[in-house]
Amino acid sequence: MQNIIELIGTRGKTMNRRDFIKNASLVPAAAALGGVAQFMPSAYGAQTQWRVFEVTTRVEVLKPEGVTRVWLPLPLAQDTDYQKNLGSTWSAETGAAASVTDGKYGAQFVAAEWQAGTKAPVLTLTSRFATIDRAVDLGKPANPVKAERAELQRYLAATEYMPTDGIVRDTAREITKDVRGGNIEKSRAIYEWIVENTFRDPKTRGCGVGDIKTMLETQNLGGKCADLNALFVGLARASGIPARDVYGVRVAKSEFGYKSLGVATDNITRAQHCRAEFYTDTHGWIPVDPADVRKVVLEEKGGGALLSLDDAQVKAARAKLFGAWEMNWLAFNTAHDVALPKAKSGKVAFLMYPQCETEAGLLDTLDPDNFRYQMTSRELKTA
Repeated sequence: MQNIIELIGTRGKTMNRRDFIKNASLVPAAAALGGVAQFMPSAYGAQTQWRVFEVTTRVEVLKPEGVTRVWLPLPLAQDTDYQKNLGSTWSAETGAAASVTDGKYGAQFVAAEWQAGTKAPVLTLTSRFATIDRAVDLGKPANPVKAERAELQRYLAATEYMPTDGIVRDTAREITKDVRGGNIEKSRAIYEWIVENTFRDPKTRGCGVGDIKTMLETQNLGGKCADLNALFVGLARASGIPARDVYGVRVAKSEFGYKSLGVATDNITRAQHCRAEFYTDTHGWIPVDPADVRKVVLEEKGGGALLSLDDAQVKAARAKLFGAWEMNWLAFNTAHDVALPKAKSGKVAFLMYPQCETEAGLLDTLDPDNFRYQMTSRELKTA
């Protein structure tokens, strides 16, 4: 089977939009879910006890101009079967800070403000939370808590960077047109297509922006987690399947033996990671992470050497990450197109990184010359 990425880029060839969409149907049918074994938590040493972590974020605004504002994401407000919020504290020193809840998605964050003339605005946030590894057995009947209709409609809707019509809808239709079954089977086909045809691009800044329309129109399917998992979510929504990105940060090493899927030290400043979920009436919200499969391909071996999709480590990750998450990770929120209170710079695509605005505008969160922050994590105990 020929990889679509080879057809559209690595050989210097291009395809027109019609041929690109037509070829979208090749992967799911040929992959046939690859004969890859279903993920069983015991086989990967999944944590069966709750673990408690503490994450501290310290922000310094090095070049304040006029009124300065900072926004930091808080852990998921609502407890889940994989994460519990144990509370947060914060200090804005010479400024004022309070927690704020996004009205559409329920995302919580700290909003801080310093008046003009403040020389060195500093915000410190400490959050405690508990996690436990998450796995959904798709081979067994389940009795999930049913999502409200309004919630499902919210996660079927288009966003600024995630349309559900045009090339997104056309690509989704090609991927799923020969799939027999319901939303699990369709979502699996989309997942396999993402794994087969995208790639993790080390040149992408941060986690990417999630502009899936541009990815498909330009036939450049490279990016990082906020791009690749957003592509899964957008294609699922375009197929009538409720789906959502979950934004967060890794907080510990991987117990599954993947150095690329964890952090080696307590410094997690650059460990932000976006995951994805889709919904079925039979199993509720189901975790997936095709972007991490591509991360294993690019980074696990090290030294710039890529693993193939046939490598045993890649196959294991590919199987594991459809229906499971290792919870060495803190989930923040599922929000898109976030309106930051009092911000003059418009909405941000998502809230996973610290955000800051001065009179000069919204600062680049990846620019250490203007906006410095550090995030650290430590495990407190096993509950």
